[in-house]
Amino acid sequence: MTISIHSRIVVTGMAALALAVSMVARADAEAKLLIDASTGKVLFSENATYPWYPASVTKLMTLYTTLRAVKEGAITLDTSLVISRNAAAQQPTKMGFKVGTIVTVDNALKMLMVKSANDVAVAIAEGVGGSIAGFADMMNANARRLGMTQSNFVNPNGLPADNHVTSARDLAILARALIQEFPQYDFYWHIHSIRYGTRIMKNYNTLLTRYPGADGMKTGFICASGYNVVASATRNGRRLIAVVLGAYSGATRAQEAAQLLERGFNSAALSWLTPSLGTVDALAPIDAAPPNLRDEMCGSHRRKPPSEDNDEEDDGASSAANGDTSSGNVFMLSNLKASTGKFVLGPPVDTEPPVPVFTGPAGKPDVADQTAIAGKHKPRKKTAAVRHVTHAKSAKSKKVNASAAAQ
Repeated sequence: MTISIHSRIVVTGMAALALAVSMVARADAEAKLLIDASTGKVLFSENATYPWYPASVTKLMTLYTTLRAVKEGAITLDTSLVISRNAAAQQPTKMGFKVGTIVTVDNALKMLMVKSANDVAVAIAEGVGGSIAGFADMMNANARRLGMTQSNFVNPNGLPADNHVTSARDLAILARALIQEFPQYDFYWHIHSIRYGTRIMKNYNTLLTRYPGADGMKTGFICASGYNVVASATRNGRRLIAVVLGAYSGATRAQEAAQLLERGFNSAALSWLTPSLGTVDALAPIDAAPPNLRDEMCGSHRRKPPSEDNDEEDDGASSAANGDTSSGNVFMLSNLKASTGKFVLGPPVDTEPPVPVFTGPAGKPDVADQTAIAGKHKPRKKTAAVRHVTHAKSAKSKKVNASAAAQ
């Protein structure tokens, strides 16, 4: 009997341990990193060197590679790009341009960074690199030069591919390189919205209009990766870069990134009390397969089909968004500071007008830009019933007008 009770205790204990391990694994199913943009100093790191599917934050490397080509004189911002059949076939977030549409590099980059347009990303790749594969080679060459040892790119837009991977560490290195190498082009990553014809498209990075001092950079989502964001903000002359990978929703990723940035800004005065976490490039990569979050992110339990367009609020904020940094591999400078409560993002405040974008070659924008979107703004065909009602209204109108004229 004693043995049986002991066995039950052991089994129960093992079950509890398994549950605890499962809970920890679930809590750690995100990667986060906070660094100082000027020095590269790491202020916070959690799973930052685990490989991850980047989704549309890939477009930061597409932007970097294109700006390098401009810097090297291979192209200019006025160079014309053509929407090929392959580009037009891209899904799901895109401008929807017809095959043969011309767009300059400058306009393409604005559409890329605000609308996260996958068709425009392919047009850039084909125009700058000759093909998607050729452009991917350029992306990977740049990654190696920057020390992004965990990154491999196979396309310019981040659509799912097994060997298309990066890490929070590498993305922070890339973001820092953009800021340091191309300060004259920083407007590309903090445009609030663009206007194309009659359409106004807002940036998916809601931090730009909700977090004071936010000035970049890019969001992304695919089922396998969850909701990702690389965010930057400046306060009192100090710029920080936050990376959040694998958040449960668009709202959560924004909140978690804001929480990281806020704690980083508020804890600067206590940095001398904390052990150094080193610099971002010195973080040791972990040799592992990237997590696949498809079931968690896109399972039937979701209230809405998740997508980059869907900024769905989840049922509860994550532990990081609530200020819980108790897991063993988390250390924040602000843990030494008296708690001031959770930082909560406010409502959007946008005082910047949309930036106009155009199709057509440089200096010769298309006259009817508003009709250049395939399948958009076309008058709907009237059904027989609608035609009958319209005809009846027209006849009645004529009768009334005739009566009025007789009077």
